[in-house]
Amino acid sequence: MAVVLVVDDEPLQREILKTILDDEGYETYTASSGEEGLKIVDKLHPDVVLTDLKMEDMEGIEFIESIPREPFEPSMIVMTAYGTISSAVEAMKKGAFDYLTKPLNKNTLLLTVKRAAERASLLKENLQLQKALYDKFSIEGIVGSSRKMREAIEIMKKVSSTSATVLLGGESGTGKELAARAIHYNSPRRAKPFTAVNCAAIPENLIESELFGYEPGAFTGATSRSIGLFESTNGGTIFLDEVGDLPALLQSKILRVLQDKEIRRIGSRDNIKIDLRVISATNRDLEKEIIKKNFREDLYYRLKVITIELPPLRERRGDIPELVNFFIRKYNQEFGKRIKGIEENALKALVEYHWPGNIRQLESVIERALLMSESFIISIKDIRSELRSAHGSDILDFDLPEEGINFEELEKELLKKAMVKSHDVATKAAKLLGMSYKTFVYRWEKFNLTSPKEDTPS
Repeated sequence: MAVVLVVDDEPLQREILKTILDDEGYETYTASSGEEGLKIVDKLHPDVVLTDLKMEDMEGIEFIESIPREPFEPSMIVMTAYGTISSAVEAMKKGAFDYLTKPLNKNTLLLTVKRAAERASLLKENLQLQKALYDKFSIEGIVGSSRKMREAIEIMKKVSSTSATVLLGGESGTGKELAARAIHYNSPRRAKPFTAVNCAAIPENLIESELFGYEPGAFTGATSRSIGLFESTNGGTIFLDEVGDLPALLQSKILRVLQDKEIRRIGSRDNIKIDLRVISATNRDLEKEIIKKNFREDLYYRLKVITIELPPLRERRGDIPELVNFFIRKYNQEFGKRIKGIEENALKALVEYHWPGNIRQLESVIERALLMSESFIISIKDIRSELRSAHGSDILDFDLPEEGINFEELEKELLKKAMVKSHDVATKAAKLLGMSYKTFVYRWEKFNLTSPKEDTPS
């Protein structure tokens, strides 16, 4: 039951209120003055504070203003005589939840306290959810102690307190959305919305209306007003993933959003001021896209005020054991399993694998292994089927030469062989290697190989 504090300098009034509230099951405390009341608030953090407006040592409004709002703001109810209702209204402007007039009506009192307690409960629940989000996306909680990852984390810490636009680079599956959420939930905007938009996943003819919204009659089928994602995220952070896939016309409109801090719904003549932070991400080389006239140079420089490059997993192999343990803990909790760890030879195989799908692929491998494992330890057989090379042999049975392997050269050869086997059709080659079409094209272009045949990704 809720904790209630009654503050009144009249002893009889305090005792009557305490008796009524105790009988309803509330945990009730009393104070004879504002000063004493503040000490109890500081110690007990009550859910509801019921205070008289007229007290000798401290006026009720002064008492309300003095109550700390951290870590939790109680619901405050003021009691006043009929002749001083204006003072009660003033108290509500200062943060009071409601007011009661004397002489108090028992039913009205209990109903008001109940509503105040419900409000306090909702506020507490909201704070707990916010804390859970903060803990989940804490920058300090991002797994990775390799040099490149620590450098990225340090930049994230520095920029989280600002509103600067951030461009996240890196291959598909390196954790760009996680990084964007971490920046948001460690920023002053954490209580406002975070909206993630995959620019490549929304059809070109729909993405403008998704982002900007529209007015009735703006186009066929627009029968009512729709609020776009920019407008609904006002005050928060919008994450534009795969920003390199934006069509040219929309690039121009987003540039205007960044420059003028305003949007216009489709079919409207009115501009709407907005205040939001833009974090974008891409696995493309935007500087190359600018040369090819596929991406606006002015938008690029607006997006990359701060640039954070997230390294691929093969360049941070030392983080793999830590990531594996993290995913084991995560899916133990999610699936109610009791996997204690992973065999040394299985972990060695994971560390030596080239991970074309990066962290996302590693997480998928551990999730499946944890579900399929018949013991309390993940073994080599639990992950063997997940780590196949393009030509069908088992990566775990591959003997490393004494002088070691150049992974980039090996990857380049795999890309070439996959293209030969798929008759130069990039979509089929990507499937052979277990990659997405976009990841395959990104890797292919990185090695400056001949442009693959134009084909539609499936």
